[in-house]
Amino acid sequence: MKKIAFYTLGCKVNQSDTASMEKLFRQAGYGIVDFADEADIYLINTCVVTNTGQRKSRQIINRAAKRNPHALIVVSGCYPQTAAEEVKLIAGVGLIIGNQDRAGVVGLVEQAMAKGSAEILDNVRALSPNTCFEEMHAASGSDKTRAFLKIQEGCNQFCTYCIIPYARGPLRSRSLDSIRGEVEALTAAGFREVVLLGIHLGAYGQEDKDGPALAEAVKAALSIPTLQRLRLGSLESIEVSDELLDLMAGDERLQKQLHLPLQSGSDAVLEKMRRPYTTKVYKELLAKIRKKLPDIAITTDIIVGFPGETEADFLLTMQFAQECGFSKIHIFPFSPRKGTPAAGFSGSVPEIVKQKRAGELAEEDRKGHEAYCRSFIGRSMSVLFEQKEGGLWSGFSGNYLRVYAASDEQLAGCIRDVVADELFLDGLKGTLL
Repeated sequence: MKKIAFYTLGCKVNQSDTASMEKLFRQAGYGIVDFADEADIYLINTCVVTNTGQRKSRQIINRAAKRNPHALIVVSGCYPQTAAEEVKLIAGVGLIIGNQDRAGVVGLVEQAMAKGSAEILDNVRALSPNTCFEEMHAASGSDKTRAFLKIQEGCNQFCTYCIIPYARGPLRSRSLDSIRGEVEALTAAGFREVVLLGIHLGAYGQEDKDGPALAEAVKAALSIPTLQRLRLGSLESIEVSDELLDLMAGDERLQKQLHLPLQSGSDAVLEKMRRPYTTKVYKELLAKIRKKLPDIAITTDIIVGFPGETEADFLLTMQFAQECGFSKIHIFPFSPRKGTPAAGFSGSVPEIVKQKRAGELAEEDRKGHEAYCRSFIGRSMSVLFEQKEGGLWSGFSGNYLRVYAASDEQLAGCIRDVVADELFLDGLKGTLL
């Protein structure tokens, strides 16, 4: 039995892609081993969103090659899709696959192994407007808490700082029938929660002018009566429809959390980023969402140190973040990506200034997260428990707060009501009902 190990860098979409490929190898009779173990094949699913992601991708490839110099090193995802020739120069690489043809990864690996180490098998293809969505099956491993189901691929927004449209290609979407089938299979396998993911999730179905919208995809998932919890991945703020909010308000299975990337609280910076909204539009949307869903968790992404971002721009971002009341802020110092317009913008912000601004924003994030958590003390929350450590079980509430509780029961994969008693670590500690 050939042994294969996987390593995933980057976003949850990458995690979903890796899990689908792992399932294909498991079905083909391969042994799945930990990446730290010696394997015959190492598959690294890469990320290039930031310089850090690309550098770490190279480090992990090199680590695999050193662990077993005779192993087949497979590099997939965004790195080979955007820089195939660069990846080929990394010692030990035997097969490269971009962001297409992953459904045939087992056959490609066997083809590369038959060729030996004489030459690299290059299976990276250009992502054209005719590229179809790869309807790979979602994973169904031993952890039955949360499954990630990719329903959308590609992006056509072309924000000036972002490499993703070049790495992931045009918009394409999973069919409604496939969504229903996958959700039904995942719940039958024992998963309690399904997370719908996409590179540009809010653009689901938009590649076809008569195609379904995201709300239709959500309805398709919710049509499966055995589904217990449904969650959405990241959305653009302008893509949160009234119908989607009505579904969230009307079906308790659709969890009350939205991730809406802001990127900056300065309109001047948003315009340079080519973001499709202003701070006024964004704030008005938050008010509408909270009027319909008062306790909803709204998380966000913010980039600090974008070219030309002045201290005044950053202070506007700080003030705007305070006004928005986010439950969590993911902070990214600007990382220029070769081939994007922003890589050539003037007004580069020194790294030391980026780190200072990131630190200040992190403190605002800490205070905002604590305030949001505190608002639930004394209230009952539905929690999907995942693991036990140090005598406490932990899991996530519907609004994606980490909740801890003591119990001698086996709670992994169980959904239980908990009364929140106090702030604790990165979330709340409570008592099981």
